[in-house]
Amino acid sequence: MPADFVPAMRRALELARRGEGLVEPNPQVGAVVVDGHGQIVGEGCHERFGGPHAEVMALAAAGAAARGATLLVTLEPCCHHGKTPPCTDAVIAAGISRVVVATRDPFPAVNGSGIAALEAAGIPVETGLMAPEAERLIAPFRTLLTAGRPWVIAKWAMSLDGRIATATGESQWISGEASRGAVHRLRGRMDAILIGIGTALADDPLLTARPAGLRRALRIVVDSAARLPPTSRLVQTAPEIPLLVAVGPDAPAQRTNHLESLGCLVWRGSEADRGLRLRELLHHLGQQRLTNLLVEGGNGVLGSFCDLKFVDEAWAFVAPKLIGGAAAPAPLGGQGHPRLADAPRIAVEELASLDGDVLIRGTVIHGEGRVTEATTTS
Repeated sequence: MPADFVPAMRRALELARRGEGLVEPNPQVGAVVVDGHGQIVGEGCHERFGGPHAEVMALAAAGAAARGATLLVTLEPCCHHGKTPPCTDAVIAAGISRVVVATRDPFPAVNGSGIAALEAAGIPVETGLMAPEAERLIAPFRTLLTAGRPWVIAKWAMSLDGRIATATGESQWISGEASRGAVHRLRGRMDAILIGIGTALADDPLLTARPAGLRRALRIVVDSAARLPPTSRLVQTAPEIPLLVAVGPDAPAQRTNHLESLGCLVWRGSEADRGLRLRELLHHLGQQRLTNLLVEGGNGVLGSFCDLKFVDEAWAFVAPKLIGGAAAPAPLGGQGHPRLADAPRIAVEELASLDGDVLIRGTVIHGEGRVTEATTTS
């Protein structure tokens, strides 16, 4: 793979990230057209769900300069009719002489067929340039396709000694305004935000992005017995902002009917076991094509998701405070891991200073894996 294509592929990855929060459940994709002198003559990204794909945008920007040029794209071009025509047709018609693909498309209707279509038309295709970066970019898309559930982001704020509240239950606010602003921006690109009934009762949150973001997330409360008060802010705003109350099979019908009459959506799981019911709920969300789920806690829900290996990404906001107290809760409850060798690890992708707080963000490695080098920002 020519090393001089690395900057162009890096640019394609940058373009792809512009679609975050806009293209889901589609993947983020970027593309650039490079002429024979190594200059970028056209670039584009998938800007919104249902809109033109990145390759089409880049080819249109390049115009006549695309003939004989090289197309670099972060994801294999599609070869099927969906909401848009096949991108392979556009690549062939533009007279592109070579295509460089970072990673193959896991979508069953593509998955190598796009590359095969280009090669059948006499266009050589090279794959694998900056593949790890491209794979990370489409990880939520791949999880939805292969696991049938959303990509799960676990978020918590804690003190330096690892507490998310005092022993008396006070938790507002452990982190500072800058950290809370980052959380609101994260909420603004989520398909759904989930908490447990304990957090709903203790904090009476709204679970909205303020200011509003690119997406309006479905709010979810895991509430086995349908204890969510009708007077809560979540229920009071349900007619305007969707709220799903996930109840157990034995939740009283009187309570669930009342919640529904107030505008709530009620999902009743069939499994008595909490873990199996969470698995059932995640697959229900996957069937709705929800791509990104933010789990905000409390520690019982976060612990359950971690025990079940459902956490794909972690955002931990660490405040320079010492709370102490044996009864003060930690971020993760649940069963935990009795052996250090079994504990998931974080492939740290970002370390950021937020007005004194520290954000540690990364993907979760279940089992053997290598912790990557972090990007440090301030």
